[in-house]
Amino acid sequence: MMWNEETKNNEEQKTAEQQEGSGEKPKKSGFLSEVFSWIQVIVVAAVLAFVLNNFIIANSVIPTGSMIPTIEENDRVIGSRLSYTFGEPDRGDIAIFRFGWICEHCKSAMGESPAPETCPLCGEAITRPKPLYYVKRVIGLPGDVIEIRREGSVRASELEEIPPGLVASPDDDTEIATAAVYVNGEKLEEPYLREPMIFTGSSPDEIQRYEVPEDCYFMLGDNRNNSGDARYWNNPYISKDQMIAKVLLRYFPNPALLK
Repeated sequence: MMWNEETKNNEEQKTAEQQEGSGEKPKKSGFLSEVFSWIQVIVVAAVLAFVLNNFIIANSVIPTGSMIPTIEENDRVIGSRLSYTFGEPDRGDIAIFRFGWICEHCKSAMGESPAPETCPLCGEAITRPKPLYYVKRVIGLPGDVIEIRREGSVRASELEEIPPGLVASPDDDTEIATAAVYVNGEKLEEPYLREPMIFTGSSPDEIQRYEVPEDCYFMLGDNRNNSGDARYWNNPYISKDQMIAKVLLRYFPNPALLK
């Protein structure tokens, strides 16, 4: 009986020690397991964000009013990269495209050219230039003939946007010649324009004509009277490899699908 009691006491002591020891290990193991789980979550989130931003979506802030009224200045939009990875741009698409570069030092933006070794404005060496992106609407597709013809007129006081130097002031009642866009000989209907497009030709009979090369696109802003678009570029065409994404929606400040 004495032996049995001793054995029992010894076994109870061992069991208590084992329980005490096993109680410490799970706590330590549980903490490390939780840390490892959080690391996994962070890594997966970072990888997903990288894949989304570089291969699936384009998240952009619009810095100017060149696409008013469709997109206002400082609107935030999301575009689909997949639209132009697996498909071709369509006429009427609102597209984000690469147009030039931004100096990492003076933040100056330069369009229509790759970044040089030295910034021509600040003189600093350029090692990490930021890409300069534009947002415009696709008007001309490869092989299209785009013509901007004089058509009608409007009083200056009826326009919200007037190019500088065209008339004395927005209240001026001077008749201003307007224009229309023709694609392959047919007038393009543009319901997204908020006001007539001002004719900017040098003579009343001038027709601004553009023949879109293969794998290139002709882009104009919706705010046609205040948009630095293809009409003013040295090279009026954007190549397919410059096209980044098709804009699908505005998520801030007024969420809406865009077309």
